[in-house]
Amino acid sequence: MFREYQTLTQVQGPLLMVREIEGVKFAELAEIILPDGSKRFGKVLDVSDKLAVVQVFEGTRGLDVDKSKVRFLGKTETVGVSKDMLGRIFNGRGIVRDELPAPAVHKVMDINGLPINPVARDYPQEFIQTGISSIDGMNPLVRGQKLPIFSGSGLPHNRIAAQIARQARVLGKKEEFAVVFGAMGVTFEEANFFIDDFRKTGALERAVLFVNLANEPVIERISTPRFALTTAEYLAFELQMHVLVILIDMTFYCEALREISSARKEVPGRRGYPGYMYTDLATIYERAGRIKGKKGSITKFPILTMPDDDKTHPIPDLTGYITEGQIILSRSLHKKGIYPPIDVLPSLSRLKDKGIGQDKTREDHADLLNQLFACYARGQEVRELALILGEDALTDIDKIYLKFADRYEEEYVKQGEFEERSITETLDIGWKLLKDFPEEELRRIRPQILEKYYK
Repeated sequence: MFREYQTLTQVQGPLLMVREIEGVKFAELAEIILPDGSKRFGKVLDVSDKLAVVQVFEGTRGLDVDKSKVRFLGKTETVGVSKDMLGRIFNGRGIVRDELPAPAVHKVMDINGLPINPVARDYPQEFIQTGISSIDGMNPLVRGQKLPIFSGSGLPHNRIAAQIARQARVLGKKEEFAVVFGAMGVTFEEANFFIDDFRKTGALERAVLFVNLANEPVIERISTPRFALTTAEYLAFELQMHVLVILIDMTFYCEALREISSARKEVPGRRGYPGYMYTDLATIYERAGRIKGKKGSITKFPILTMPDDDKTHPIPDLTGYITEGQIILSRSLHKKGIYPPIDVLPSLSRLKDKGIGQDKTREDHADLLNQLFACYARGQEVRELALILGEDALTDIDKIYLKFADRYEEEYVKQGEFEERSITETLDIGWKLLKDFPEEELRRIRPQILEKYYK
């Protein structure tokens, strides 16, 4: 039997202070027994010789510190995992949400996993096709990579996330592919959008969903990505599956960190966020990758909304340091009615060169990517010049670049929400757009590639 304590002394926000404790450990689970016999659950957030700080998952509202008791359970948060979790929906703490019986448990795992040992990592080098040209063609995703999407309020990151979850696949591989989806602080409407979309398109059969709603405990948001990642690790490294992890919205996760830090009266860092936020985010992001000797892998697509569209905000700023690039959504493209509004110029995939080329995508991919990027950048410059001087002041070649920029956005970037383009289709569209340029303008393409695909 576990010892019960009736030494509750203080409640501060979601935190509960318990004094005169013995043998209590950091991250240990606790059970709070209210006077009416009902129970709430929490986790030890801080502990000293005689004092434990417990964060209560259901919140501390209405809790009577004089008449309530606390029992420490001697274990950390765990999740029971099995292949039967595929096709199921859970809440942010791994409890079944879809009104079906709980799936069978093959193994119980601690959700506080560790980042993959750098020595054990295998280098990411296999292309993952998302079916979205502005990602596959310009900023390709590689199996085992961490590639976040930086969005803004009101931009269609939810639709893009659902589209990637439906369409993503490893080319030329027959291994099983799964999606683990973790949502933190989303509205009921957003949660229903994802669940309905996954069900209608059949993507739910190969997916596991963990959903924490906006009206549910803030504390739960700290656990949600860890439940998702622990499940992904089981599917990837024990069942040898390729797993794509989509986490939305990391901004709400960081807000939860800030709220807990404030309740603990910690010294705030940039914009009130805790100084350890970089380390905390790293414990989540670095659980992606490949392990030598294992077929499975975890590829990660974290999605975050930048407050005020500010890339220098601490959340996107720190995320960019840890991950291997970023996909940035553009509000100006969104206003033009272009979906997906991916701005390819500031976007970056640091591992793109490892996943493209002969026997992976196509031999012309790298050359074509560089040329499209250069032409679009020049087209954007000409567009700004035309606004100042007028189109009549442009040279003939400038007008070609201006026309290319418009066509690139309308024909290459823009595509349907349910339109899945193969990498071959994406590359062919790129060559079609370059046909308007004289050959001497295409300086970033090797002569042999130009000879084969341009002429």
